[in-house]
Amino acid sequence: MQQENSINKVTEGDINLTEARIDWLATAVDEKTKALLDKDARYFFHQALSTPCLDVLNDCSDASITSISGKKYYDFHGNNLHQIGYSNPTLIENITAQLQSLSFSPRRFTNEPAINFAEKLASLCPGSLNRILLTPNGSSAVGIALKLARAITKKFKVVSFWDSFHGASLDAISVGGESAFREYMGPLLPGVERIPPPITYRGIFENNENKCLEYLEYVFEKECDIGAFIVETIRNTDVQIPSKHFWKEARKLCNKYGVLLILDEIPIALGRTGKMFAFEHYDIEPDILCLGKGLGGGIFPQAAIVTRDEYNVFGSISLGHYTHEKSPIGSIAGLSTIQFIEENNLLAKVQEDAIYMQSELMRLQEKCLLIGNVRGIGLLWGIELVKDRVTKEKAIDEAEKVMYACLKRGLSFKVSAGNVLQLSPALTICREDLEEALQILEESLTIVQFQNIK
Repeated sequence: MQQENSINKVTEGDINLTEARIDWLATAVDEKTKALLDKDARYFFHQALSTPCLDVLNDCSDASITSISGKKYYDFHGNNLHQIGYSNPTLIENITAQLQSLSFSPRRFTNEPAINFAEKLASLCPGSLNRILLTPNGSSAVGIALKLARAITKKFKVVSFWDSFHGASLDAISVGGESAFREYMGPLLPGVERIPPPITYRGIFENNENKCLEYLEYVFEKECDIGAFIVETIRNTDVQIPSKHFWKEARKLCNKYGVLLILDEIPIALGRTGKMFAFEHYDIEPDILCLGKGLGGGIFPQAAIVTRDEYNVFGSISLGHYTHEKSPIGSIAGLSTIQFIEENNLLAKVQEDAIYMQSELMRLQEKCLLIGNVRGIGLLWGIELVKDRVTKEKAIDEAEKVMYACLKRGLSFKVSAGNVLQLSPALTICREDLEEALQILEESLTIVQFQNIK
């Protein structure tokens, strides 16, 4: 019973310390859904961040998902893969056509979709970033990047940030900074040096990125065999956005100490920030770029690394060697996703939506005392809830209550760091739906704030 209670405290990354989940199961789902949720909990292995579940889905389309009972949610979570919307008709048509011809490409052979996909990725990147390795998922892309960095520099040590996420495999959690992935795992990859990240609100280096840069250089200088600095260009989970100054200086430090810069843009590339790649906001270039999640259009698992032409000197070792490396289906999905973003001017749309989001969320912050900080870029926004704006104490229970209040009204999003509401809708979302979703958020925040006052 104690183990069961402990498990039930964690669902979809939400802490569930309040009675909100019990109320949800009692009032918000029907008997058929409850039966399926029980069966899901019975047969799937329980783990943090994905089980137990809250509802059973039947349909997904564009910016929304629909349960088997017909309840529709605007999905502002989407596991960061719904850039071009769910069930994108163009993508489905192209994948279906590919399935009817070449569905798999064995090793020793290549195929035109994979070649065209690699060529397209190379064309989007600056300078000599034009060598590609394809892989089925983001964790393996990170693994490839770490192996390549060792091969290039002949140095095995890595610097990363605390609280960062780079995937769930053993090598990826070794360089990641989230404790939920490392508990009970024992020895991980040696030589990983984690440092506090640059944070603009409630962080060790709050509003002082120079301190973070000084720390970074200190570690580079003292640990002379560091080969790579792996980092999210913009941290996705709780939306931390470094300045251009930070990234310019960090790039210089990597050059100075012979450290490869690995940028993990798996959840934030492909238009999420208003640019195809987030590093374009900073006028820098990575040495290795990791892509994934939305690269498969929300239908097929597809990831990749992009790196420099001059690093293409390791033909005698296997850096990736995955069974579905040059998947024609994954390649068609990736190529179609990029083409859809370009042909429908989604980057310009996201930039316009960002202006609207900022205006509305700042207005909401003025109105709601629970909101301590609002930060965002493109269609990636974080609302940090606090009990008190002076002490900045986390409002964890309140965040959970807001989440359930929104779910009941038809809005789903991620809760990160216990008290950050992370909003990342499909880039295709229309303004009317965006307005309705934010109205749900405002109503829910108002209700929870009123409950606190009472």
